[in-house]
Amino acid sequence: MAHWLFKSEPSAWSFAQQIEAGAKGTTWNGVRNHAAKLNMMAMKLGEQGFFYHSNEGKAVVGIVEVIKLYHPDPTDETGKFGMVDIRAVRALPHEVTLEAVKAEKRLAEMALVKLSRLSVQPVTEVEWKIVCKMGGL
Repeated sequence: MAHWLFKSEPSAWSFAQQIEAGAKGTTWNGVRNHAAKLNMMAMKLGEQGFFYHSNEGKAVVGIVEVIKLYHPDPTDETGKFGMVDIRAVRALPHEVTLEAVKAEKRLAEMALVKLSRLSVQPVTEVEWKIVCKMGGL
């Protein structure tokens, strides 16, 4: 199974709100980047991703799970972009800041470091394990 990273500004949608959504989860709509779209199209049910607070906080704060595969995004008037649905799995015991990720040499090639503006990113198995450990899991 692959792993992912989903970015959201906490003032727009926070991990606390994702947790409040419960088992029914939420749609991950509004993505308007073709690389992020391709990442969502590649997702499989049950795959997990990091929930990352961007701009404010700049930290991995939790883990989410894909609960509905890629489907049309009704907020996209062009019909070119879609979305997946995700649900919160758990908060990380300790947030993993962008600064900490950049300081960890084994994460130098992570998309979060190399493709900082990409809103939905792949995470390798090695990166997943390192960040989980850094986050207290």
